[in-house]
Parts: sequence; C-alpha cells; structure tokens
Amino acid sequence: MEHEAHSPVDLKRRRFIQIVAVAGVTAVGWRLGLSGSGKPLQVARRSQPIMGTVLNLTVYGPDRDSCEQAINTTVETMLMLESHLSRHSKTSELARLNRTGRLTDPSTHLLEVLSLARDINKKSSGAFDVTILPLLQMHESIRGRNDHPDQHQLAATKGLVDFTDLQISQDMVRLKKRGMGISLDGIAKGYIVDQGVASLRNHGFSNVYVEAGGDLMVSGQKDNHSPWRIGLRPPRPQPKSKPVIIKVSDKAVATSGDYLQAFTPDLKNHHIISPKSGFSPPELASCTITAPNVALADGLATAVMVMGRDAGFDLLESMDGCEGYVVDKQLNHAATTGFFA
Repeated sequence: MEHEAHSPVDLKRRRFIQIVAVAGVTAVGWRLGLSGSGKPLQVARRSQPIMGTVLNLTVYGPDRDSCEQAINTTVETMLMLESHLSRHSKTSELARLNRTGRLTDPSTHLLEVLSLARDINKKSSGAFDVTILPLLQMHESIRGRNDHPDQHQLAATKGLVDFTDLQISQDMVRLKKRGMGISLDGIAKGYIVDQGVASLRNHGFSNVYVEAGGDLMVSGQKDNHSPWRIGLRPPRPQPKSKPVIIKVSDKAVATSGDYLQAFTPDLKNHHIISPKSGFSPPELASCTITAPNVALADGLATAVMVMGRDAGFDLLESMDGCEGYVVDKQLNHAATTGFFA
C-alpha cells in the first residue's frame, strides 16, 4: 500500500513524484473563453501540505478573488477529510479504529472509502487490501537491518491481513482479530483529491487541476479546447530520457512505484506489499492508471503493482474507463489497449 511519511525529506522527495503536468499548469496567462464573453479567465494557485505530501491546486475563473475563495473552502474540506482518514493523526477516525479495534458511528467518508476498497479487493482477488498495515509495520521495523523477517513472525503477521476479517456496517467498523490494522494510504489520498475537485465544481469552477503526491484529476480543457498533456517520469534516472506523454480530459491519473518509499537500496523491498507473500512484488517498478476518479486509480495502481502486468492488465481490461501503463524492473514498458487512445 502507499505509505505516507511526514519528514521534510519525504515531503521534498514526493514533490518530485513522476507525474507532472507538462503543459498548462505552470504557464501563466491561459485564455479560456468565459461563457462566450471573450473575457480571459483569471488564475489562482495554492500549495498545501496534506497526507504526508503536497497538495497543488490550479483554478481558473472570472476573477481572482472568486478563485481564491473557492480554493480556501476546498482546502478546508480536504484537510477535514485528512482528519478522518489519515492513520498518522492520533485523533483521526482511522487511528482510533486501529487503536481500539472498533469504531462506532463511522463517518460517511470513511464508509465510502472502505466500500471502494472492498470492491477493489474483490476485483483484484485480494491484491489490494487495506488490512495490510501489520505487514507494512513489520517491514518498517526491520528497515535497514534485515531484508527478511523471522519466518514465524512473518506467518503470524500475514494471518492478520485479510479483508474478510474487517466488519463494516453503517453503525460500526470492527477489526475481528487483535493486532489487525488498516492503512488507507493507497486510496485515501485519491479520495481526498476527488472531493477537492467536487468542491471546486460545486463552486462553479470546471477548469481545474488538483494533485497530491502525484495522484491527480484534471477537469475541463486547455485554452484551445484540447486535452491536458501529462508527463510520466520514468521510475529510474535515465540520461536524456523524456517523459512519456498522455492526453487526458476529465480523467484521473495515479501512479505507484517501488522507488517512492524504498526500504532497501536495491528497491527490492518497499512500501507496496503483497498480502499473500508478505513481501514486495518482484516484477514491476511502476504502474500508472487512468480512471474515472482518483480513488479508483489510486487503489488500482497498487493492485496492479502487486498482481503484475498480465493479471493486472486483465483486471483493467474488464473495468470500464480504466487503463494502465507499467514499467518492469528491467525498464520494459507495456500499456493496455486504450491507455494512449
């Protein structure tokens, strides 16, 4: 799963995530027609720490003040959601659930995220599992000391990872086994970005770019009514390499990669862990997903990293509006049929 870190070094590293907007986002002076009036739209931008990474918003509207007001409200909404969904905040719903094993009267937001997580878990045959936290914490505890945990410890910890042992209802969320825990790192950030876009749309802004740690949604189009162009940086430093470019409009993009939170210098062990093996999957270096919403793209990116190219692509081909692009450890590239369409 996606593990969030809060140190300045991690924040700085995640700002250089491999997904970057290569056209429009940094340009000043876009000219989008305002309801046929011929007046140029004004732009407002904001960067904000959130979920262990950096949130970036770009909004165009009839005047700068209205853009700034919409951004202020949207950032407040997104920070409120972080207070519910982040396991790193001691007072969050999720932290209380992990601490006590049960949570009464869960928020609608937590239930929505868990519902989507359950759906992805089923579709991926368990590759995506938010109960991965015990395995993640086990690997973090031996980080820098030992690549392989004690086999008895590994077996016992794997026994705590099973989505079917997570009881979810409108009135209560309960962890059935002592020692279980939930990490929403691989889906909550995407959900929060989705809610940020929804907030801006509710304020009447349809030409927006919202990104957090490389998970992004673009809404509307550019000045010439063409799709946005997004560049995907390679998972390994390569001299003179150029980003792979995709064109998207009203679509989410999310990437998972072995280099984002590596536990060992060779990138063999990292923050994405297979629930079945208890170790990081060996095939892929990165996976980029496009999907109708960021939460889905976020979860599927982790799932495909665990499943590998062939099984992952089979999953994506079965889901409407979902496409994928992967790079393996040998830096071979592959994409689903509609990824570049």
